[in-house]
Amino acid sequence: MAKTQVLTLKGETGKEITLNDEIWNIEINEIVMSDAIKLQLASLRQGTHKTKDRSEVSGGGRKPWRQKGTGRARQGSTRAPHWTGGGIVFGPTPRSYNFKMNKKERRLALKSALSEKFQNKNLCVVENLELETPKTKEFNTILDGLKLTGKTLIVTDGENGNVCLAARNVSNLYVIEPTSINVLDLVSADNLLIDVASVNKIEEVLK
Repeated sequence: MAKTQVLTLKGETGKEITLNDEIWNIEINEIVMSDAIKLQLASLRQGTHKTKDRSEVSGGGRKPWRQKGTGRARQGSTRAPHWTGGGIVFGPTPRSYNFKMNKKERRLALKSALSEKFQNKNLCVVENLELETPKTKEFNTILDGLKLTGKTLIVTDGENGNVCLAARNVSNLYVIEPTSINVLDLVSADNLLIDVASVNKIEEVLK
């Protein structure tokens, strides 16, 4: 069984909790994780790129010179692709970059990302993440006590507004709710800081 220590906000060791092995300690599937990241990045693309083909550019309505007798190559329009100001051949058009990924694959990718954090000892579980004041300096002191360095993903309930306010001025901190946890944020972060209540919510959804 996967077990981890629960820390206080002062960095003191508390009780030990048991994590669900099927969520926090599975064999990591890097291929499915990669597909999940590609899916998230694709969904962020607007896909509004557009170029005009020869039927959309202005001008070029008449033949620039007669077909024969000039000694020059025959031309039908000054807006052909090889002319300056002409249309673009096979240019980008508006499209959606989204693709389908099965529900089981998405869940497996999320479990793999969570397991990667646990197995690499980048998971920090605390009893609660409630702050009395929304002060960044106070929150940085807490992170120093927990020995968290680098980019940290903080998972806590949305009711802890002081945590969001205290962390929003720090570039390497990102706060989300347990219902919004995703593979891209987990992989991008060096550490995962989560409270016990959020651990229970994640296990309830993914079990």
